[in-house]
Amino acid sequence: MLEIERKFLVTSDAFIAQAFAKNQIAQGYLNSHPERTVRVRIKGESGFLTIKGKGDASGTTRFEWETEISLTEARPLLALCERGVIQKTRYEVQWGKHNFEVDVFSGENQGLIIAEIELSAADEVFEKPHWLGNEVTNDARYYNAYLSQNPYNAW
Repeated sequence: MLEIERKFLVTSDAFIAQAFAKNQIAQGYLNSHPERTVRVRIKGESGFLTIKGKGDASGTTRFEWETEISLTEARPLLALCERGVIQKTRYEVQWGKHNFEVDVFSGENQGLIIAEIELSAADEVFEKPHWLGNEVTNDARYYNAYLSQNPYNAW
């Protein structure tokens, strides 16, 4: 139940042509406290409830528990969330042996594009696509829970 993930800004839209999947996502937070977040997500035609713990010092590793829930359950839970529901389009891109999830934010976070890669170890080596920019793994401003309360367009 550990998530090991690194995040990067994206410098171009070249990833779109390389994507093998694309989904609309709406997500909100029942609790956005940095020590523990409780997220409700609707991705395509599926709902999810996720609990995440505080990250380690590097920001790469933290507790994560997720379960799929029905849309009938997800919709009213999303309506209960704190203000600032995140809207984004997620593109999934295979690069080398890994998959990148590239989120193109809309609404109050329009203009922000972040790529995430899940790894099996914090020091795992991976091939970086040419469209990856600066790493923001340990910058809490790029966490979705933070963006829900402090939109990118207000920075």
